[in-house]
Amino acid sequence: MLAFLGYAMVITFMVLIMSKKMTAFTALITVPVVFGLLGGFGLELGEFALTGVKSVSSTAAMLLFAILFFGIMISAGVFDPLVNATLKIVKGDPLKVLVGTAILAAIVSLDGDGSTTTMICCSALIPVYKKLDIKMMYLAAIIIMQNSIMNLIPWGGPTARVMAVLNLDGGAIFRPLIPGMILAVIYVIFVAYYLGLKERKRLGVKNSEIAVDEIAASISAEEAALKRPKLIIVNFILTIIVVATLISGKIPAAIIFEIGTAIALLINYPKLKTQREIIETNAGAAMQVLIMVLAAGVFMGILTETKMAEAIAQNLVALVPASMGKHFGLITAIISIPGTFFLSNDAFYFGVLPVLAQTGAQFGFTSLQIGAASLLGQAFHLLSPLVAFIYLLLQLTGVDMGEWQRYVAKWAIGIFVIFVVAAVAVGIIPL
Repeated sequence: MLAFLGYAMVITFMVLIMSKKMTAFTALITVPVVFGLLGGFGLELGEFALTGVKSVSSTAAMLLFAILFFGIMISAGVFDPLVNATLKIVKGDPLKVLVGTAILAAIVSLDGDGSTTTMICCSALIPVYKKLDIKMMYLAAIIIMQNSIMNLIPWGGPTARVMAVLNLDGGAIFRPLIPGMILAVIYVIFVAYYLGLKERKRLGVKNSEIAVDEIAASISAEEAALKRPKLIIVNFILTIIVVATLISGKIPAAIIFEIGTAIALLINYPKLKTQREIIETNAGAAMQVLIMVLAAGVFMGILTETKMAEAIAQNLVALVPASMGKHFGLITAIISIPGTFFLSNDAFYFGVLPVLAQTGAQFGFTSLQIGAASLLGQAFHLLSPLVAFIYLLLQLTGVDMGEWQRYVAKWAIGIFVIFVVAAVAVGIIPL
């Protein structure tokens, strides 16, 4: 019964947002409450929801100060030279912009944090996309595809969880994934090339000097007053320090961005009035993301605390017939698609993976094989409404969630197929 309610809850949510019957915010809150009441949990739902909100509180704090920090950097003009240089390099060619997006997203995603990748790529590329009139859907799609691939690095979330749960060495689990990751990154670059050809046909090639001049001309007097051209090097160094500290993992991300924001304000806008203005300017974007993250916490809390998530996990494993035991590695990879989409990474890797590993052992599969196979569904994981930073990506690019999920999913199939074929080729998934 709980498994049925869990599946129904997630499917109902997806149908509502994809059909645009509800906004993601209202659906994230009302849908789990309704299904929680149907499950007979009553007043307990308040505590369940609060538990979920607490679980995303650190992420919410990190996103708040990340948006403020990068907002200050954008207002101060730290990315202006990069944007202008990019326009000159691509020479107004949408094809070069999209291929460059794929390469940049892959490189920046090496830090293993989707929020940072989103902020850096969007800060640098959104002005370019707007001035060349390239579809924002392509930016949102390429960023998430590359991030879903690079998220498999050992310091990324899912791989780190597999290492912890199955007591595996980082090198041991990462080495067999590398061929598939390399091929998948190249695949996304080719996807970007294909999309670039479409945009070049639609838009043509724009004169890069005109594009740079248009950016300068489009800046209002208020925006120009906030630019700090003499502090570009200082701000750039501060940004590098913040990102490097974030990658090191020695200080919580929320604290890094909080300190970075305070320093950025003091350096660029020492006057209290200007500080208030710059915070108010970026507060709208921050608030939109925060309410979505906290709403996702309500959804996650009710799904997990009602044991619906656990029931889904048990049901996914029970669906595997004993006669298919020799293909259990491939089955694990397939299970990881709905498993990491319907459940959070914590719920899947801490709840489902141990069961999958025990079951796989009965069929002669090692923990390493099952652990690697369980990571292949990450090709689709970042499309899940339970992933907090996607709301930041969607807010910045202005893309509708349902349309974005449908669009990216068809390309994500290619990533998953590449992952599986490569895993079979290196022998980590025997058939």
